[in-house]
Amino acid sequence: MRKKKTKQTATFQTTYIVVVLRRISNPFEMGSSVMEDKEEACTEHLYCCGAVTEVLKFGTCNLHSGNPPKVLFLIIPGNPGVVGFYKTFMQTLHQTLGRRYPVWAVSHAGHCVPPDTMDMIEDPSVMAAGDVFGLNGQIEHKLAFLTEHVPRDSRLVLVGHSIGCYLILQMMKRDPELQVVKSVMLFPTIERMAVTPQGKVMTPVLCRLRYVAYLPIFLLSLLPDVLKAFMVKLVFGGLRSLDPSTVLPTVSLINVDTAANAMYMGSQEMLEVLERDNFTINQNLDKGGVELLRTLGPMQWNTYKLHLCFTMEPVTTGALCSIIRRSRGSFQKETSDCVVEEFVMPSSWTQERKWLV
Repeated sequence: MRKKKTKQTATFQTTYIVVVLRRISNPFEMGSSVMEDKEEACTEHLYCCGAVTEVLKFGTCNLHSGNPPKVLFLIIPGNPGVVGFYKTFMQTLHQTLGRRYPVWAVSHAGHCVPPDTMDMIEDPSVMAAGDVFGLNGQIEHKLAFLTEHVPRDSRLVLVGHSIGCYLILQMMKRDPELQVVKSVMLFPTIERMAVTPQGKVMTPVLCRLRYVAYLPIFLLSLLPDVLKAFMVKLVFGGLRSLDPSTVLPTVSLINVDTAANAMYMGSQEMLEVLERDNFTINQNLDKGGVELLRTLGPMQWNTYKLHLCFTMEPVTTGALCSIIRRSRGSFQKETSDCVVEEFVMPSSWTQERKWLV
């Protein structure tokens, strides 16, 4: 009887929170029917810092011509940094914003399969000078992308997921002149990753045993894409919330180069993501704020002590202003609306939205 009561309580809490999020007033006065509309995304492959990069775009595709919007929403992905995983989330966000502001996502360097006309690396001699596939190189990669493809006076809403949140903090730290009006962190991993339960397992795997995975990945990569897609659907078929748009991005990871780059970056995350950068967080609160949207459910990447620290001892008032209470984070179809509605209208944004004019 006790277990049954707990289950009912959890269900009630989840339902209540989803209802609350969906009842938040929309500043754009849009009906919910817009979420059902379909629109085409623009996908572009380019070289940035000498490595192939995939950019997924909803809305304006070129900010250097015509009369571009004043605000750009830029998604910085987790690891693996495959932008296709965020397509449904981005589409929902773009439609929620009334299609008035472009929503882009930039992949991590080398975390995509290049088209037939491109190689993974543009110039090996240039690549030898910098470690673009490492954690530090990925930070410089994002800054270089902004320099090359986004006008300097564009106002940025940076949306990070997982390790992408760490990248955003480092980007703002290294280039304080970036016109960042908001930085939103979805399920952030920004400190002490190696000491978390998941980190204790993944650190030796990523740092010393990742080479063992290269051979089976290579053998699987020889299969036709149709068969690889079937395998992905078979493995994840039990997930009720599986978004069909995530199948092809998952298939793209069955590639030795892409998988090796993702695991190499992950190994550096375990070694370099240590203490939380409270100074950068506090410093950027005056520039629009650092919004942390995070899950209070699973703690695979959170120790119990760290979990309580994050919950009970925020860096500063307002830093942890928006919390999503649910069992797991996902950018799939049944949860993306919930995430976006909480993201678009957290409590601290309702008082002033001048930055979105």
